[in-house]
Amino acid sequence: MSGETSTRYPGWTLTATMLASSLAFIDGSVTNVALPAIDRDLHGSAADLQWTVNAYLLPLSALLLIGGALGDHFGRRRVLVAGIVLFALASVACAFAGDLTLLLAARAVQGIGAALLMPNSLGILGSAFEGEARGRAVGTWASAGAIASAVGPPLGGWLVGAVGWRATFYLNVPVAIAAIVIAVLFVEESAEGKQPLDLPGAVLATLALGTLTWALTLWSSHHVATPEVWAGLGAGLALLAAFLWVEHARGKDAMMPLSLFGSRPFVGLTVLTFLLYGALGGLIVLLPYLLIVGGGWSPLQAGLALLPFSVVIGTASRLMGRLTETLGPRLPLTIGPVVTGIGFLLLMRADPNGSYVTSILPGIATIAVGMAGAVAPLTTAVLSSVDSAHTGTASGFNSAIARTGGLIATALAGAVIAQSGAALTSAFQNAAIIAAVLAIAAGATAWLTLATPSPARS
Repeated sequence: MSGETSTRYPGWTLTATMLASSLAFIDGSVTNVALPAIDRDLHGSAADLQWTVNAYLLPLSALLLIGGALGDHFGRRRVLVAGIVLFALASVACAFAGDLTLLLAARAVQGIGAALLMPNSLGILGSAFEGEARGRAVGTWASAGAIASAVGPPLGGWLVGAVGWRATFYLNVPVAIAAIVIAVLFVEESAEGKQPLDLPGAVLATLALGTLTWALTLWSSHHVATPEVWAGLGAGLALLAAFLWVEHARGKDAMMPLSLFGSRPFVGLTVLTFLLYGALGGLIVLLPYLLIVGGGWSPLQAGLALLPFSVVIGTASRLMGRLTETLGPRLPLTIGPVVTGIGFLLLMRADPNGSYVTSILPGIATIAVGMAGAVAPLTTAVLSSVDSAHTGTASGFNSAIARTGGLIATALAGAVIAQSGAALTSAFQNAAIIAAVLAIAAGATAWLTLATPSPARS
């Protein structure tokens, strides 16, 4: 990869970023499998189960943008390592939590750590690799995340059954230690001091995203738009407007230069991310719950049910990352989400008491093929859409959009989790229809907003 990297240790740099981001992937997939066991042990309600997910997603969504901006100012490696340390300590706290309140508090700290490490792992990739090497690196990074997601559910399910749900949080500790050691020894600092710290913008962005996600979380917990929900949404939108005004006034010194939104591809990628990850977020939370509660599956069996999804993505993402540098992102980001939508439509036949091979596997496999065509191209396109000084902020913004889509999906999931018996299966199938519409709309967005590369591009 000579001439396409700006670091002495490209292999170790890629390894460090993969291990760091895999923390979030492992934790998310394991926690979803462990939800019923947490419910039994800590005596939580359906709303409490949502908060187990949302307590992590809320700070993650609120702080991703500032996490990327901090890396662009203080140095991406420094902020990455800080995020890993925080995430690992919070994971241990989750394992020791004696009640639901302490668990939710520790989950929130995990979200803060993930908000620091996720955008900076991608920001480091964006600055360390260029051209086709960047496509290969992002594809490999996406594959590692998929493999981590694949290992998480069955391993977590086995731990839940053999040891208990608390043991699942210890999975993060050895991964975190390895990521910290490699990052400190081999990852070169990037972007340190290059981007001025936009403190007013950072505060307003955090308050706006935090207030909006809090209001959505409150709505998802109570399934009704209370006055508090409307007040939160109104305050969040007002803070968002104030953030946009400050960013406009700061011009080139803004943490999120508004000139980025003058680009139709950047706007299209933002909309696509929101729709696609909103659709996917519901599946990842709901399918294990449906199988365990509705079909009496063990946590290990439910974890294995998701295995084809991650295996396919892990196998194909590296190839798709390389192809995107040659073909451009428009075609894969159109076809991938549409195929994903078809997979969701196939899950309308999902029956937790029926045959996995005929009622679950076709939908899971089709969704996996579609997402394999979209994950790496989307990440590569986002990193390529901005200058090198803003890759951390841009990846943080895109990740925030993805997590916000997932948060709304969790709100829909709450209505499904509240059901039981045949009503649970029916509610899941209805959610699959909504997810299919969102995914297909994401593909249409890519076709309408992304440019076709010129024939001369190689």
